[in-house]
Amino acid sequence: MSKTKLKILLADDQSLFAESLRIFLNNYAEDMEVVGIAYNGKEAVDMAANHHPDIILMDIRMPEMDGVEAVRTIKPEHPEVKIIMLSTYHEDPLVISALQSGASGYLLKDISPTELIAAIRGLNSGVIQISPEIVRQLVQKTYSPAEEAEGGSADQLSSGMEKSTADGKGPFEWLKDLTNREREIFTLIAIGYDNDQIAKKLDLAIQTIRNQVSTIYSKLGVKDRFEIIRLANKIKKNT
Repeated sequence: MSKTKLKILLADDQSLFAESLRIFLNNYAEDMEVVGIAYNGKEAVDMAANHHPDIILMDIRMPEMDGVEAVRTIKPEHPEVKIIMLSTYHEDPLVISALQSGASGYLLKDISPTELIAAIRGLNSGVIQISPEIVRQLVQKTYSPAEEAEGGSADQLSSGMEKSTADGKGPFEWLKDLTNREREIFTLIAIGYDNDQIAKKLDLAIQTIRNQVSTIYSKLGVKDRFEIIRLANKIKKNT
């Protein structure tokens, strides 16, 4: 009995990119089927209604209607559809707008095809997909360059965590569940470090860091680094 394939809708005004992506996904992802290509945001809205895709890969900059507006139109009508935004820009100002409008992921177009397939599968399992480069940009918008250069963002966050766990009061009692090492790793994740960078920073094996990160996720009930950053932002705002 054949397994139901994920229905993928592509939305991109660059026809060569979209056609190449359709061929790759249809040929190399046995659990996926590209059901159509929209070449602007308005077409994406119409095709979402007609094809009922599971996931849309949405270019953020398109004619007639951009990707963000398309997300705003699609999500209220089809809340079950998951949308991954695609962009060539590391510092696209529309990143936050897209995520706030209901997008479930944001990836750069220079991602490898195999990584994109893994990201689609991860998103289908409920894990938000955001490129590490995009995460760093979000962090830099949250913490000022001066703070980052002086280590102020990490120091302020660590101080806020210590304050929240010292008396066991306030909205961050969940931080008491983390060990000192786990809080240290939490802080590094929150300011944009990936696992390799954390391992080098703390002089620990990469597998040790992976295990610690998994433990942190489990203790805090989060699924990815983006949720860690949101928790860290709440701590900073309350200190």
